[in-house]
Amino acid sequence: MKRDELANYLDALLEPAKFRDYCPNGLQVEGRDEVSRIVAGVTASQALLDLAVARGADAVLVHHGYFWKGEDARVTGIRRNRLRTLLANDINLFAYHLPLDAHPQLGNNAQLALRMGWLPEGRFGDQDIAWLGNTGEMTSAESLSRQLAAVLRREPLLIGDPARPVQRIAWCSGGAQSYFDQAIALGVDAFISGEISEQTVHLARESGVVYLACGHHATERYGAAAVARHLREFCGLDSEFLDLDNPV
Repeated sequence: MKRDELANYLDALLEPAKFRDYCPNGLQVEGRDEVSRIVAGVTASQALLDLAVARGADAVLVHHGYFWKGEDARVTGIRRNRLRTLLANDINLFAYHLPLDAHPQLGNNAQLALRMGWLPEGRFGDQDIAWLGNTGEMTSAESLSRQLAAVLRREPLLIGDPARPVQRIAWCSGGAQSYFDQAIALGVDAFISGEISEQTVHLARESGVVYLACGHHATERYGAAAVARHLREFCGLDSEFLDLDNPV
């Protein structure tokens, strides 16, 4: 597939124009014109780029790319090394941030719900990034934590009463602790996200709503994997997802 054809296809699939984001979405670094092999991952780290080179990839597709707002724009140090790897090997870099959180089928939140068996009922938060739903049946916070640990291969940090009954939930992958206030107002029993802040602990304890911090990387590994699978099945591209361990 031609690079520009792939860029147009991904933009049509993930609809980045709908979002006000903190970085450019889509093709971030231009490489060779023809793309047949893609390596996907959560973050365009040096380790992922090195593996892409070793696998002879024509493109890298990630959730966390480059050129974030407020970031030092100088091409030095780590940024220079990463860009040099891409440019020297003529590899394209595609990155989709909020579009890969929000997509109704392939997104991080949709894929997490699918693996957990949750039943989505609506959206909330800035640009409808966060999801609202239920667990399907009444459970406890402790039981939900164990289920998450089994799926994510990370032990969640549970703030609140482990015995609290839980059915109505809200969730948002990555660093979404700022949506906790809204989730509380919506009457949920628990909120699931990747990260947690100091003030989040107090909100959970004082509201009685359980907070489960499950890891930024752990909750965001499924969107890029789903897109890689989609490109393999529907576009015939040699596309693989590499899950590089990250304890955060």
